Amino acid sequence: MADLIRDLALAILVAWILGVGAHLARQPLILAYLVAGFVLGPSGFGLVQSEESIGTIAELGLIFMLFMIGLEIDLKKIIGAGKVIMVTAGTQILGGAALGVALFLAMGLPLGHGGRWDALYLGVGAALSSTVIIVKVLYDKRELDTLAGRVTLGVLVLQDLFAILFLAVQPSLDHLHFGIVAISMARVGVLLAASLLISRYVLPFFFHRIARLPELVLVGALAWCFFVGQLAEALHLSREMGALVAGVALSTFPYALDVTAKVTTLRDFFITLFFVALGMTIPLPTVPMLSLALILTVFVLASRFVTVFPPLYAMRQGLRASLLPAVNLAQISEFSLVLIQVGVNAGQLTPAASSAASFAFVILAVLSTFMMTNSDPLTRTMVGALKRLGLTDLDREAEAPDHGHDTRRIVLLGFYRAASSFLAELERRHPELVPHVGVVDFNPNVFHTLQARGVKVFYGDISHFDTLSHAGIAGAGIVISSVPDSLLKGTTNEKLVRQVRAVNPRAKIIAAADVLAQADALYAAGADYVVIARLAEAGTLLDAVMACEADLLADLRGRLAAQLAGRKEVLP
Repeated sequence: MADLIRDLALAILVAWILGVGAHLARQPLILAYLVAGFVLGPSGFGLVQSEESIGTIAELGLIFMLFMIGLEIDLKKIIGAGKVIMVTAGTQILGGAALGVALFLAMGLPLGHGGRWDALYLGVGAALSSTVIIVKVLYDKRELDTLAGRVTLGVLVLQDLFAILFLAVQPSLDHLHFGIVAISMARVGVLLAASLLISRYVLPFFFHRIARLPELVLVGALAWCFFVGQLAEALHLSREMGALVAGVALSTFPYALDVTAKVTTLRDFFITLFFVALGMTIPLPTVPMLSLALILTVFVLASRFVTVFPPLYAMRQGLRASLLPAVNLAQISEFSLVLIQVGVNAGQLTPAASSAASFAFVILAVLSTFMMTNSDPLTRTMVGALKRLGLTDLDREAEAPDHGHDTRRIVLLGFYRAASSFLAELERRHPELVPHVGVVDFNPNVFHTLQARGVKVFYGDISHFDTLSHAGIAGAGIVISSVPDSLLKGTTNEKLVRQVRAVNPRAKIIAAADVLAQADALYAAGADYVVIARLAEAGTLLDAVMACEADLLADLRGRLAAQLAGRKEVLP
């Protein structure tokens, strides 16, 4: 026990020190945890030698990590995923796994021979992408709510579902045939049904009564995790599978947000333990191991393009929106390392293959973080290359014989929520002006929806001067740039104002400012009016406060409800 406590203390201390360094270097913390484990383990300085300690740390970390992954799986999103997401996810997951298995089998890795399934585990692992890295980078870039961001997150959710199905079949791999698979799925069905029924009809009774006692909510959630884990063990499934199902069951629970908030305090601790323990198992790299890691790295990068870009492009999402999810998904998931570790524990995968996957994870984490951070210039380069190869973009669909002379009275540069609300308000109050509106944007959903509603839309990147020229800016009477600088890619409102003013000296230009200080710069650049959203929001808040003071809030709310009734915006 004393050795275990000492080993835990060392693991947390070294992980924290290296984690601080990774944060300062703007690298994923998981890399720091893997390096910490490698430094502490037998291949490093040997400060932690006990296989029992390493195994205990890894198992606890694995169980709690899967429990937290289950808590964050949104079944409603899986059920309600749109056609674009479903088709893309199905092609990427099944196509990526099949290509991976074929590649590694061709390389001589076993597929069921001697009880080893290296090709299958590596193929499945290579098909999954990192939720932690993707969400962190997209959040920092404010791209979670973009079209590419929503497609990426939808694919991640369905990848989690695929991993759950793989975990269900995994214990029966050595005796795999239809009957065994059917029995395994039946056991999973029993586990899911029992867990969902208990979480729906029993747990609320207890959690409602202890909701104000945080320590009991936390202990109750952990008790639930271990209970379902043991139930899975009794059904000849793994405890890890049980922990995942326990989390999924709680994700549908009325108090899920409250439970998640309290259990999250343990999440980082046990994720740290799992990846530190995983790092401890990584041996000193050998030439064959590094060669396999590099092959795995190249395969993941290539397979994402091959399996993500074609379905999106075929569904007329445009070149840029088809490339961005492929860039976003180009790494190996933490869940992949979990599945691979399960395979090692079951004796179905060699530690050397597991170590190669860990090295590939590290390489791809660094590469994909750089690629996602610079996704805009990267996709611009790729779009140009694909066009030179003969692939057409949506701008070809938008072109007409008089395209360069089609002048609109009002032109919207970029189309986000403010522009969507403006168009809806225009339709409601001045419908006669709608035929005189033109929109320039490269969101394929915006393009198709506006076309269907009879609004002239020019598909293109507003940061390119040629796009502005072809969109008829020279003859426009009013030009509006309503997208804030924080969401613009490759340009700013100030730069747009200068470009529009150079093309059309007579236009009235309306631009958006993120901060108050930007207003003067926009006026100096040639803007005729600057919209500052926070001032409009402040006025709305003040109206609500004064309505509260006068006990007229219900009237104000009624007027807002009437304004929203029947409103059909392009963007929700």
